[in-house]
Amino acid sequence: MVKRSIKISSASSFFLFGPRGSGKSTLLKSLSFLKSAVVINLLRPQTESQFRLDPGALEKVANGLNGGWIVIDEIQKIPKLLDSVHYLIEEKKIKFALTGSSSRKLKRGASNLLAGRAFQYKLYPLIEAELRAQFQLNDVLHWGSLPKLLVLKNKKDKILFLQSYVHTYLKEEILIEQLVRNIDPFSLFLPIAAQMNGQLLNYTNISRDTGVSYKTVETYFQILEETLLGYFLLPYDRSVRKVQKQSPKFYFIDQGIKRALANQLHNVLSDKTTEYGDAFESWFISECVARNEYFQKGYQFFFLRTKDDVEVDLIIRKSNGSEILIEIKSAEVIIDKHLKNLRSLKNDFANAKMMCVCRTRVDQKVDMIEIVSWKTAFALLKLDHF
Repeated sequence: MVKRSIKISSASSFFLFGPRGSGKSTLLKSLSFLKSAVVINLLRPQTESQFRLDPGALEKVANGLNGGWIVIDEIQKIPKLLDSVHYLIEEKKIKFALTGSSSRKLKRGASNLLAGRAFQYKLYPLIEAELRAQFQLNDVLHWGSLPKLLVLKNKKDKILFLQSYVHTYLKEEILIEQLVRNIDPFSLFLPIAAQMNGQLLNYTNISRDTGVSYKTVETYFQILEETLLGYFLLPYDRSVRKVQKQSPKFYFIDQGIKRALANQLHNVLSDKTTEYGDAFESWFISECVARNEYFQKGYQFFFLRTKDDVEVDLIIRKSNGSEILIEIKSAEVIIDKHLKNLRSLKNDFANAKMMCVCRTRVDQKVDMIEIVSWKTAFALLKLDHF
């Protein structure tokens, strides 16, 4: 079993959020303080029906536990249960481990999420630091890193798994949970969203392509974020000499999911192509997002694109206010044109560190710009440990 990087405290009840198939249940089974916990799995129809009809049944389960743990899988299926959870935490000193693949229904059904009585964690698909010797960059760029893929050895099985994953998402997360009124426009939206991965979002164009309103397109992207399939990367939020465009970008959290939604799994992902470069950029940023969460760094992430289209792929702002500008290139050899955007912004970011992350085999420094491999970058960014 792969050892996960996330550290979960036994000091408090907690929510563990993560997309379907990211390994939430497996992780909880590995925690020693949950070995004797009572487990309630709401993915089982009979169990869900029981607690939906009688939310007070949770208090009966808790009787006699005397301060023990209860695990509730997929708590978003019955948000009303959080009322009983709240009571049992306060009055009976029961601790809860609550997993969920969507925060959307919880926020609407129980907006305070226990008002600080439970810690919150996020689990992502497997990261390079967890896979270690099993990590193969090209495989992760093509197939992603959902844990199930580790046991699938041939291309056909991986394609079937990822296609089934997408269909299950539409059926169980969207249709059954009634997150949208009409599933057909949302189904049309998903491959378009996948094709827009890492690009400036133009809601008007997507609205025209999907036949739904601008506002509905915004809601669709919020659903993707709240069902933990992706995240927004916001434009840099401090004034610079060149006025920047303000649209956000959206990244899927896993390349396999993104490629399945875009119907690209049968396509070979070839080195030295635009698609390969985009996949490498998306993977590196998503890896930074996950590591930031796991190692509790408190970093903020942005991108920059000015009105004259000078762009920086990633800006990291540390908790002390210092900033790092990062260009992400999938090339093994970096040439002058790869560094021109960073060079052009030196006066605007005089105190910032500048870095070009790539697949180089020899790290170097050119004009105060560090040219480093992705592995070296994680170490320099202190995103390889707590």
